[in-house]
Amino acid sequence: MNEFGFSTTISTDGSVISGPWRAPKQMLAEQSYDGHASIHDDATAQKLGFRGGTIEGPTHFSQFVPLGVTVWGQEFLESGCISAHYRNAVFEGEEVRAFLSLPTPSATHAEIWMEKKDGTEVLRGSISLARDSSETALERRIAGLNPVGQLVILRDIRVGMRSKRHKVRMDFPQNMGALYPFSLNQKLQKITEPSSCYTSEGGSSTPWGRSIIPMEMISVLLNHTAKVDPFPVRGSSVGLFADQEIKLIAGPLFVGEDYEIEREVVALSESKRTESMWIRTSVYQPGGNKVIASMLLNSACLKESFVEAGH
Repeated sequence: MNEFGFSTTISTDGSVISGPWRAPKQMLAEQSYDGHASIHDDATAQKLGFRGGTIEGPTHFSQFVPLGVTVWGQEFLESGCISAHYRNAVFEGEEVRAFLSLPTPSATHAEIWMEKKDGTEVLRGSISLARDSSETALERRIAGLNPVGQLVILRDIRVGMRSKRHKVRMDFPQNMGALYPFSLNQKLQKITEPSSCYTSEGGSSTPWGRSIIPMEMISVLLNHTAKVDPFPVRGSSVGLFADQEIKLIAGPLFVGEDYEIEREVVALSESKRTESMWIRTSVYQPGGNKVIASMLLNSACLKESFVEAGH
């Protein structure tokens, strides 16, 4: 076990380090999205051509955290960034493994990817420190987006739209609502890479004297109130995460701490199956103006699942 409470075994093969094979658990089978079941529900997912309910993308971020800590130590937990394009869904029972390729000993930016046992690539992207000046994987993707055509689901969305600032908080026993019908305590029972840094018992022993929120649960913290002040998406549709970046700037984020967040649409894109809005969520101390963390999320709506309002 390292100084941050991770007991993850790290393997080295040349300049590539990797964690062990893990089988992440599905915790969103009862998620309600726009009043209907989500892509994480078996029946809904199967209707849309998936094998079953999918494991939520940011669940996989946990497997990269011990790799980042191995390379950059405490700084990664305070100002680390994981930026990933999700390529293939993972289903409960499947095992996956996280890889990191670091080109030089002094690098603050590296390539990451995750694979299933049959070699299927689950995600690919970058891992870095906030002070790194190079583009993250998703910054590169946004820079290369093509102009959108005539959108239907997102036709009322404009780049630059902002939400109001509102408060968020995560406590250990707190159920995170319809979008995330579980608590941090429940997640910690199933997280792929447990650490004493995340627990109420181990919080006082961390370098910060407090329990930190796991990176995958930062996604929950920043998304669970998305329907409180929603952007004007038309009708209802089944959504999925296609790309996601979580960046700590002046972290970590702490359990039981009040924060304020603001959401902004920074890009729009589309594919044959989806319409997407790229939302950047900025995190602030209450009343503050300095961004202490952020999340960039490509929230994609499946066109075939779209139901016009009133139908």
